[in-house]
Amino acid sequence: MKKILMMLSLFTLVLAACSSKDNGKEKPAKLVVSTWGFADDFFRPEVYEPFEKKHNVEIVVDSGNNADRLNKVRQANSDVDVIYLSDYYAQQGIDEGLFEKVDHSEIPNIGNIYDKAKAPNGAEYGPAYTIAQFGIAYNPDELSKPITSWKDLWSKDMAGKITIPTITSTTGPMFLDAASKVSGSEEFNEDKAFDQMKKIMPNAVKEYGQTSEFVNMFSQGEIAAGPIMEMYFGDLQEAVPNAKFISPEEGGYAVMNTVNIVKASDQKELAGEFMNYILSKEVQEKSAKAKVDSPVNTEVKLSKTEAKGLTYGDGVIDSLRVLDMKFVNENSKQWIDRWNRELTH
Repeated sequence: MKKILMMLSLFTLVLAACSSKDNGKEKPAKLVVSTWGFADDFFRPEVYEPFEKKHNVEIVVDSGNNADRLNKVRQANSDVDVIYLSDYYAQQGIDEGLFEKVDHSEIPNIGNIYDKAKAPNGAEYGPAYTIAQFGIAYNPDELSKPITSWKDLWSKDMAGKITIPTITSTTGPMFLDAASKVSGSEEFNEDKAFDQMKKIMPNAVKEYGQTSEFVNMFSQGEIAAGPIMEMYFGDLQEAVPNAKFISPEEGGYAVMNTVNIVKASDQKELAGEFMNYILSKEVQEKSAKAKVDSPVNTEVKLSKTEAKGLTYGDGVIDSLRVLDMKFVNENSKQWIDRWNRELTH
């Protein structure tokens, strides 16, 4: 009887060993990447599959918008390892203790990216893997003169011709900061910013919460101008070939899309490898040339044609204003309440 039990035990161990193999190879680990889900036809073959082959891993994509995906992590409703978020939402996750601290010395490619991108939410957390610019797009055929400044959106000539982002959108706090600058204040001044917002409201057809709303209004001629992220300008040009995008003379704003490791992940080392990989020259260059993401790796060199429509180059990146997202998150509820109370009718 003992001999039979020993044989059964040995058989069970062999089965367990075999189950961890696949045709003689170790079964791949699983890495869950939470992202927006756009351009999957690019990311799957060009970014994910090479990493999968090199590290014997299966990448599972969990897609959705910033808020929904962050909520999944908050509620422990997913097994996310790596999460892509705008800096605005990343700061919320950091403040709530949801993300692992990152030792930048263990992510060598962080040393090869723009300084602005290295630590948008603090030196202990993940970098920005791309930077978009928040500036102004306009249709010159519908306006009497070119737009060069944020303050031009306040002109009487713009009455009924623009849209602005709502305060709850990623770029809403940036536009509120621009309003403060238009008031003449060097440092952010909430009262002056809201006074300026009251002045611009008659010019706005509506507030937009999704960029697709801006694109639709612009395409249909309902608006002639408005603040928007440069990464969406290609969609505007498809509908209005003469459309222009400008970085206002006071400076555009840096919209940082970050990557962080979820604290609950059981694949932290692999997640760090993935973070380093997406910052590599190879991946950054492929993403840039495919017009998917603007590169932050300074070793990526693009021709004028390749760089068109991208936020690219030392001069452009240096000119961008960067908001303190910790300050934004600390004040966002107050700003939202005040916006709804004073500006929404």
